[in-house]
Amino acid sequence: MSQSLLAAIRANIQKAIVGHEAAIDYMLISLICRGHVLLEDVPGVGKTTLVAALAKSLACTFSRIQFTPDVMPSDIVGFSLPDLNTGDFRYQPGAVMRNIVLADEINRTSPKTQSALLQVMQERQVTVDGTTYALPEPFMVLATQNPIEFVGTYPLPEAQLDRFMMRITLGYPTPAQEMEILRRYQSANPLESLPAVVTSEQVVALCAAVDAVTSTHALHEYIAALVTATRNDPDLLLGVSPRGGIALLRAACGCALLMGRDYATPDDVQDMAIPVLAHRLVLKQGARLRERTTESILRDILARTPLPKLRA
Repeated sequence: MSQSLLAAIRANIQKAIVGHEAAIDYMLISLICRGHVLLEDVPGVGKTTLVAALAKSLACTFSRIQFTPDVMPSDIVGFSLPDLNTGDFRYQPGAVMRNIVLADEINRTSPKTQSALLQVMQERQVTVDGTTYALPEPFMVLATQNPIEFVGTYPLPEAQLDRFMMRITLGYPTPAQEMEILRRYQSANPLESLPAVVTSEQVVALCAAVDAVTSTHALHEYIAALVTATRNDPDLLLGVSPRGGIALLRAACGCALLMGRDYATPDDVQDMAIPVLAHRLVLKQGARLRERTTESILRDILARTPLPKLRA
């Protein structure tokens, strides 16, 4: 049942998105693992369209926040408003009080406003004037940013990056995919007629199904070895946090569910390692000068870390 629901969402998204199969799967895994996604790529490759296609595929509430320097934290989390009839203050919900939240160009707003998402993304609740309000379930933040343009932007701090389960890049389409995009979008936008194929209750059930996916002690040892290796790598100033290790395990379980299994394997961990861990690492200056990347370092760590032995 879980695999068929995920296949239905994927097929629906692909009515509006050409290619990017891996990115779609990563996004679905993050959704069912209760994670958040950072879509980082150049303008015009379909980041916002991909998020909109996911939101339309789910019978869930959706909000888009266009981040600019004048956006305030109260626009995000909400504020208290006096009731003229009773004199009491009542909570006016902010843009995050939706199931799916698109934080478009998140690095164009101030650090003060960016920090309004810290509690939201970690604790799935907001606190306004001393009162805490739970966010709806399911809940997911998908943020976009352009890694090329730096004028007028505020780079996300490590504490914010660490709250994203995955960082996904799309890249340019192939010539054949480009022609298919031109054909589909020649006369109409297929996104406008995209139907919902899964209810919010079914998404919550998919999240519960991930909780039931099993992982062995040996797999935990393997993840711990990978995480520890990042902390000891001479080219890295900052390794993976315990939160990152938990995210890798959760993503591996989500990958297993996507593949129709109720148990996670080392292959699932390896498939998820780069999208889950790469954005959590910080390179030393010397490594940058040698043109090393966090992705290449992770590949080296994966290659030299022994796989867990299967018990008979």
